Amino acid sequence: MEYKERTQELDEKLITINRITKVTKGGRRLRFSALVIVGDHNGRVGFGTGKGREVTDAIKKGGEAARKNVFKIPRVNTTIPHLVVASYGASKVIMKPAPQGSGIIAGGAARGVFELAGITDVSCKALGSRTKINMVRAVFEGLNILHTKEHLFVNRGLLTKEQVVELPDFTKELETLGEENIEEGGHNE
Repeated sequence: MEYKERTQELDEKLITINRITKVTKGGRRLRFSALVIVGDHNGRVGFGTGKGREVTDAIKKGGEAARKNVFKIPRVNTTIPHLVVASYGASKVIMKPAPQGSGIIAGGAARGVFELAGITDVSCKALGSRTKINMVRAVFEGLNILHTKEHLFVNRGLLTKEQVVELPDFTKELETLGEENIEEGGHNE
């Protein structure tokens, strides 16, 4: 019961449909493959692939598979906590946190993942193969690597779960320090 309630609030986005042709003695057999992403725009996202003889069957199966693979992404305000480099197959992605208001700087399949995850400020560069399925899998590999400061402190035994409170975000102070350094003529390292 709870599973159905949670999955109904997820939005679905179709990334790509591939037509697959199998040549047999009797002729050609057509099938379709669909890559689907689901998310709630609040940190939960998943993806899945589906295959079927009809496009609608493939999309439906892909959506069901995506709903089974949903996981929570750690976020800091509207961006990701830290820089991450991830790869899957020949595809490689570099994801960097971006200042608030900069938007999603990513192309193709990666943009859809960030939109459905609710990450509105991020920079993502694709390297290597640009195949959509491998790009999505590389982005998900990177999102699985992400950790917040609080999570790391608990894992290292520096804090207990009861002691964890929201730690202050020093990004604004660091940005102003960098601007002051540039105004004084120094290097921003």
